[in-house]
Amino acid sequence: MSAHVTKAGFTTEVLDWAAWIKPVDLATASDEQLAVLEESGPHAKTSQYYHLLLHDAPVLRERTLLFNAIMYGPKGLPRADRELGATVESILNGCVYCTSVHARFYLQLAKRPATIEALFEHGLQAQLEPRERAIADFSAALARTPPAAGKAHVRALREAGFSDEDIADLVNAVAMFAWANRLMLTLGEPRATL
Repeated sequence: MSAHVTKAGFTTEVLDWAAWIKPVDLATASDEQLAVLEESGPHAKTSQYYHLLLHDAPVLRERTLLFNAIMYGPKGLPRADRELGATVESILNGCVYCTSVHARFYLQLAKRPATIEALFEHGLQAQLEPRERAIADFSAALARTPPAAGKAHVRALREAGFSDEDIADLVNAVAMFAWANRLMLTLGEPRATL
């Protein structure tokens, strides 16, 4: 898949993110802040987003634990499905940065570029395989304010082969990114990587 940018600005290009309020300066960060940043993973060391969230290091620590448990859990829903749910939710919320990240992860894991191309080109009206359609419809309904996911969405997921544990995993992934998108969209903006 080429990393083109759509009319809505969605892309699979690696993007940077610029904060609108001053991030923590690592040169003056406390030992606790630096420890939390280290726990957050190697990407956090160079991310303005993580540096901004370091203003409340205990909350960033809990956010990282929650994120890792939801997205990297060894059981339940395959990670590619979690990434597809996060991608659809991010498209719906207009979070260009999160869409680029989760679309890339979905591509790496599922090896289905046609799915991302269709979503970027046609949005929620994209022609998708039944399993992907069930994920996309459920994720979009859950991401709405107020959420519109209901019994019919759960039934469609079950008909597509999802267990109750899988459905709970998808709820967690989509809800996590509905929250994460709102943080990113409120505290800064994506920009092209220099």
